[in-house]
Amino acid sequence: MAKALREGLEADDYSVHVAHTGEEGFYLIQAEPFDLVILDVMLPGHDGFEILSTLRKRGIRTPVLLLTSRDAIEDRVRGLDTGADDYLVKPFAFPELLARLRVLLRRGKQPDEGERLRLADLEMDVAQRWVTRSGQPVELTPREFDLLRYLFVNHGRVVSREMLARDIWKETARQTPLDNVIDAQVARLRRKLDGQFERKLLHTVRGVGFVLREQDEA
Repeated sequence: MAKALREGLEADDYSVHVAHTGEEGFYLIQAEPFDLVILDVMLPGHDGFEILSTLRKRGIRTPVLLLTSRDAIEDRVRGLDTGADDYLVKPFAFPELLARLRVLLRRGKQPDEGERLRLADLEMDVAQRWVTRSGQPVELTPREFDLLRYLFVNHGRVVSREMLARDIWKETARQTPLDNVIDAQVARLRRKLDGQFERKLLHTVRGVGFVLREQDEA
């Protein structure tokens, strides 16, 4: 199934990453930003419901299409209640899968340059290049602004240093000196965003990276 899906999607010009276990998929989703996840309920280790539930609890809002061979109403309800955006029963026609993917991709499209981004009391206007927290202006350097926007677009998802080096600093290879620069920039951004507020929004996930979300994990 995974091989056939990959070949079909790549033939339709989609870039595809395949994980063969629940654990592998879980870590892959956290390590890289994806536009959409196709998640089979029947996975070795942890099933798709468990993986989806954990992703949603961690604030990852990437659209998810569940695949299952079970057509019972209770299974559909469970999947949607767990956080699935759509549900497709196997066997299915590949054109139907593509149609559902197109709908979910439109729904999950990232904000454009003219939109304002909001998380809790943090607001960012990309076009006007201003940021406020609880209505108070937050003065950022151009690099800090770009860093915050990247975290905002990926809010709820852990962003690794490799991703920041590649997408913000435009470095193709991660190096320790650059890691230190990234850590220093994130620390300064955190002080400006969270310093005087009890509720923290910018968090460090030790050994992994950084995440913008409303609540830290216990």
